[in-house]
Amino acid sequence: MIVLNGGSSSGKSGIARCLQAVLPGPWLTLGTDTLVDAMPASLQTSDGGIEFAPDGEVVVGPQFRTLEAAWIEGVAAMARAGARVVVDEVFLGGTASQQRWQNALRGLEVLWVGVRCDSAVAAGREVARGDRTLGMAASQADLVHRGVVYDLEVDTTRTEAMECARAIAARVG
Repeated sequence: MIVLNGGSSSGKSGIARCLQAVLPGPWLTLGTDTLVDAMPASLQTSDGGIEFAPDGEVVVGPQFRTLEAAWIEGVAAMARAGARVVVDEVFLGGTASQQRWQNALRGLEVLWVGVRCDSAVAAGREVARGDRTLGMAASQADLVHRGVVYDLEVDTTRTEAMECARAIAARVG
């Protein structure tokens, strides 16, 4: 299992797609966007779910956390059943977010990868994408890495996704 953690528009999804191309055998890619997309629309606009503030701040409530816990356990079960998985995550809670994953993945071989990107570059990508709340990239660029421990870090500020993927693939046993 590979867990990629980085802020919005840092390049995690591109790296994950490249990893699928360079790693031997099939790898599934699942991410926090997968979870949010699977939620009913009502949880994407309520205090209990997940809210995207106009300034880019992301606020999650208790219903989101309940579904997230079940989702994390489900991803871990897939890995235990033999699926190779790349997780594309945004650790809004830093250490606490990583701990939730560590608890679920206990006993599994996991490569923890920090995906960094200069906040101004990520913000430019965010504008170009047009599908994100402006300000998310800048607010998350450093926040998601606070207190998180990695086996490897990559920086997409000036490094292409494929080069990052090759560096990660070289560390996969």
